[in-house]
Amino acid sequence: MNNRLKTSLLLPILCWVFLVGGSVCAQMPQADLPHYPFIKYDANQLHFDSASPSMQHLFAQWQRVASTGTGNLNIVHIGASHVQAGVLSNTIRRRVMAAHPDLVASRGLVFPYSAAAKCNNPPDYRIHCKERMLLTRNVYKEHDVALGACGIAVTAADTLTEVQLVLADAEVDYGTVRVVVLGRSAQGVQPYLHVEGVDIMPSFVDTATDRFVFNLRQQVDSFAVMLPCRVGEQFSLTGIYLGNRKAGFSVSSLGVNGASTSDWLRCRHLVRDLRLVHPDVVVFGIGINDAFGTDFDSAVFRQQYLQLVDSVRAVNPDCAFIFVTNNDCYRHPSRKRYAVNPNGPVAREVFYRLAAEVGGAVWDQFEVMGGLRSMDRWRQAKLARTDRVHFTTEGYRLVGDMFCNALFQAIDEYAAQQK
Repeated sequence: MNNRLKTSLLLPILCWVFLVGGSVCAQMPQADLPHYPFIKYDANQLHFDSASPSMQHLFAQWQRVASTGTGNLNIVHIGASHVQAGVLSNTIRRRVMAAHPDLVASRGLVFPYSAAAKCNNPPDYRIHCKERMLLTRNVYKEHDVALGACGIAVTAADTLTEVQLVLADAEVDYGTVRVVVLGRSAQGVQPYLHVEGVDIMPSFVDTATDRFVFNLRQQVDSFAVMLPCRVGEQFSLTGIYLGNRKAGFSVSSLGVNGASTSDWLRCRHLVRDLRLVHPDVVVFGIGINDAFGTDFDSAVFRQQYLQLVDSVRAVNPDCAFIFVTNNDCYRHPSRKRYAVNPNGPVAREVFYRLAAEVGGAVWDQFEVMGGLRSMDRWRQAKLARTDRVHFTTEGYRLVGDMFCNALFQAIDEYAAQQK
């Protein structure tokens, strides 16, 4: 038992936690990190029970795919605005793909966020849509659209709407040959694709799962989803899956600005859509919004997270879970001042309890960044925004690199133990 953890957390249930550390594996390259005196680099490690079946299964599967070049390992990152912004998730994605450049599998599940007004899109793909579509998010009290794993929907109405998607990451070629459009129309509107001047109808339509499947003859990096709505008709788009038949690693990121655990639980088709990506490991980054208010209930927070874990396990019972603790943040109780959010350490303890209960791991972002009140130092270093909640682009990249260093080190530890 690590003494620092024992004295800081004071949770008897954590007697099983081991601090993973050790050598760096050449096959899993570590990023060189800039030095900031307020960051606790020595705490940048995964915390988990070394005997956890799900973590052992994850590491074994990772090594098997990497060494044999067969099979797939699917990573799903679920969260709120930190994830929707896309920089953090894409940093993780690039690091995984750079470690295994010959094993780039599907891009996975994406969403055309910017098809709606004032809705930000991840940087690794662009969305062009002349007609601004109606937006439904899981944070809304009432959902006029049944939401799925993306937690968000855009709706076209009364006109032909064209949603163009362009993969914009020049460093990674996902070779998309299978597109699945997720969505529903009460009037029977059927989407089709427009690819290089050619209209392509679905190869298969599954009305039970709201899937329109397009099997393409050649790989594409751009296409348009055409939604031919006539007067009085609507089509609600809830996600787009970009797939190929390659072995390797896939990283899907599912984020909704402002979302909490309860919001994700209200996504009626969460389990149904997760079957499409079949997660082997879920990186949970939900919690900053749960713990932001003054009425934070840690017991309810824990219970709702356990329900989310059960939803994922309904898809893959062997799925591993990595819980990312909340970053330190400040509230804004008045126009002229900010106040530190004291719920950060409380939520942090819940994440460790959750990992103990489900056999998962914790990446202690709260401690690594410097603990309570550290967000202000990140802001002064231009790593965080003035709202003292979100990071800058540089900050998100640093967080992503630190997370990957910790994950890769844990994988390296497992590989060394198998020799």
